[in-house]
Amino acid sequence: MIKKLLLHICCAPCLIFPLEELRKEDYEIIAYFYNPNIHPTKEYILRRDALIKYSKLEKINIIFEDYKPENFFKNILQDLENRCYFCYKMRLEKAVIKAKQVGADFFTTTLLYSKRQKHDLILEIAKNIVKNEDVSFLYKDFRIGWRYGIEKSKEIGLYRQNYCGCIFSEKERFYRDEPELF
Repeated sequence: MIKKLLLHICCAPCLIFPLEELRKEDYEIIAYFYNPNIHPTKEYILRRDALIKYSKLEKINIIFEDYKPENFFKNILQDLENRCYFCYKMRLEKAVIKAKQVGADFFTTTLLYSKRQKHDLILEIAKNIVKNEDVSFLYKDFRIGWRYGIEKSKEIGLYRQNYCGCIFSEKERFYRDEPELF
């Protein structure tokens, strides 16, 4: 019996390896893009458009949630030190809601692909979210295909971002120290 799987996608490069691995198993994959954390809007559009390009190559339909960055800020402003926790939780909770709406049996996320994400935190949040739900969390350590996904995304010519997505990760990536004024 084919089981429905909702796959939350953070970006096209992170989708490559998980999609290939999940297609080897007996799942009907429902792809879902929900990432209000991405800043600025221009970056969101670049990532969305790269995903559209890749989805056409792989012939996969994707459900795109409306881009509302205010949802991200509403969630993380309560505790900036733990912003990653709130960001993951917000996106995974929304993925569970969408999974139930589309009748999925399971959900997982491409956030489990990147070596730069907080893997254990994502896993803990996902397990807690599904405790009282009709949807199960499918855990896969997609990091084993990290190098493969990078190389394939370069071959295809996909846009590759250089920070996680939020304004804070952008600052951490590009802003190192105060310049010396005098």
